[in-house]
Amino acid sequence: MTGDPVDGAGPGSDPPPWRRRPRYSGTHPRRFDEKYKELDPARFPEMQVHVRAQGRTPAGTHVPVMVETVMEALRPAPGDVVIDCTIGYGGHAAEFLRRIAPGGRLVGLDVDGPQLERVRARFACAGASISLHRSNFAGLPKVLAAEGLAACDVIFTDLGVSSMQIDDSARGFSYKVDGPLDMRMDSRRALTAADWLGRLSRDELAEAFRDLADEPDADAIAQEIVDRRAAAPLTRTAELARLVRQVKKRRGRIASAGESAARVFQAIRMIVNDERGALSEFLRVAPDCLAPGGRLGVISFHSGEDRRVARAIREGLARGVFVDASVEPIRPDARERYDNPRSASALFRWARRGA
Repeated sequence: MTGDPVDGAGPGSDPPPWRRRPRYSGTHPRRFDEKYKELDPARFPEMQVHVRAQGRTPAGTHVPVMVETVMEALRPAPGDVVIDCTIGYGGHAAEFLRRIAPGGRLVGLDVDGPQLERVRARFACAGASISLHRSNFAGLPKVLAAEGLAACDVIFTDLGVSSMQIDDSARGFSYKVDGPLDMRMDSRRALTAADWLGRLSRDELAEAFRDLADEPDADAIAQEIVDRRAAAPLTRTAELARLVRQVKKRRGRIASAGESAARVFQAIRMIVNDERGALSEFLRVAPDCLAPGGRLGVISFHSGEDRRVARAIREGLARGVFVDASVEPIRPDARERYDNPRSASALFRWARRGA
């Protein structure tokens, strides 16, 4: 089996040693950690182009959603202070940085430690004023205080799980590949998805699947989880996905099994990471963190989240805190949905604080 030459050999030097590529079964890598070309875009840029042309997201990357729409609504300008509350791999942050130069300042938050280190490395040579904090966006006021800021001009958050988290089977976010039932965005959290599935009652599970996933067979799936765990705990993503498919098949709805598995995984992820509680706190404190005329933007991927955002904005308008806002959620256009299928469920809302 051949390998890849080590970079850095100069003219007249000895031939570069060969480095064996990762072994994998079959003709194409399937697991996240086997996709060495997609995971190293600096050495294999053509692979990024190839994968994107197929309408897929290259492993180890994340395609930001509605970038131009977000920028048009939030209007970052030179000298602005921008808080990206879910910086991820910095897709939106890179465009914010470009638009707030010169003199601008970007503060990035994320609870995912490894992800924060990746974005730190990405922007290490950017020559821009950027600081990063491992923090949930509910802790926004504390981050502002730590930065010595009384307020900021733009607050932005993208509530979706990143492609890097979904694609890495070791994180347990995807129903499509087997891995441990973890789903923690912040590894400092004590309880994994497996822990929650072992302790929530049937009624609590059913309520979560209804409220957080709009799942029509919530009661049946919850009952099946309780029955299965009586014999042995659920610990693998493949087990849970198979359980959902079996319930749907028994109820004559096998065609929707994949969608239901995605919804069930979403609901469990939201429980594991207390996403409802964090979002409620963020929406409560964010308006007070904006300077006069400051702009707030939120991308959500679930109708329940969007309803919470919409309600907070309506209440802010009624109190006079906000003076302008999007009337309806803004969605990606057809071209973006085709180029980036994971953007299809995105919903963007914005609001502007009064002077």
